[in-house]
Amino acid sequence: MTSLVIAEHDNASLKPSTLNTVTAAAQCGGDVHVLIAGHNATCAVAAAASITGVAKVIHIDADTLAHGLAENMTAQIVALASGYSHLLFPATAAGKNVAPRVAAKLDVGQLSDVTKVLSADTFERPIYAGNAIATVQSTDAIKVLTVRTTAFDPADQSAHASTTIDMVAAVAVPGTTTYLGAEIAKNDRPELTAAKIIVSGGRALGSQEKFNEVMTPLADKLGAAVGASRAAVDAGYAANDLQVGQTGKIVAPQLYVAVGISGAIQHLAGMKDSKVIVAINKDAEAPIFSVADYGLEADLFVAVPELVAAL
Repeated sequence: MTSLVIAEHDNASLKPSTLNTVTAAAQCGGDVHVLIAGHNATCAVAAAASITGVAKVIHIDADTLAHGLAENMTAQIVALASGYSHLLFPATAAGKNVAPRVAAKLDVGQLSDVTKVLSADTFERPIYAGNAIATVQSTDAIKVLTVRTTAFDPADQSAHASTTIDMVAAVAVPGTTTYLGAEIAKNDRPELTAAKIIVSGGRALGSQEKFNEVMTPLADKLGAAVGASRAAVDAGYAANDLQVGQTGKIVAPQLYVAVGISGAIQHLAGMKDSKVIVAINKDAEAPIFSVADYGLEADLFVAVPELVAAL
């Protein structure tokens, strides 16, 4: 029994989600291999080889894989699949783009957002916006999983790892999809899904100007990433990529500060695994207080500036 983790990377380095996915793979039992499919990705290969518990790194190098196009990635993974009992993807935008294609090509079911490995064929995953946990058993010969990375600790990395690296020739790709370009948003703050501290604002902030005026100084003081509830995003206070929740990003930082967020079920589903949750809201009945470790019933426009001053 061997698991293959499909690494998420930018050719130069691994994304942190890969380390969490390796931990999940190790819990499935047997050896763990990591696939680095890209172009001129030797740095990412070296990083993968340093992960504790990884027995082998599979390296596929081709210019058609430089940008991780889902169709091209799928062809490589399907070609390797017969040698593995489990194929694991991080439950990120990239992983969710490729995993269903692979499952369809292999004619097997996909298990999404796995949060716990009970055995080699039995897993837990949240349903109903996280209000219930389903225990699912797969009888497929090859199990295709997307892993909710916040549910697993990252695997350690060692500078002295002696992992085997296998170069594998790329298989032919359909050629029906062509990479044209990307517009990458620049952000000096930590990436939301990898940040250790997140401060999130809700609809109570009232406007984009007030959102920035209140949240930015707090984030600066804490060295935090900035998030937002769906209500704040829908109202135009914050950009779409800042949304935390069931239909946004799933986060589990060391500290999560919720400012003016009532705590709808969909938002709680995206952040309730945070280690410490602090809520600031003037509504004492707000659902956010039910999951908060520390709650402050106060006007955010008074409390947050005072907090910034104290910090």
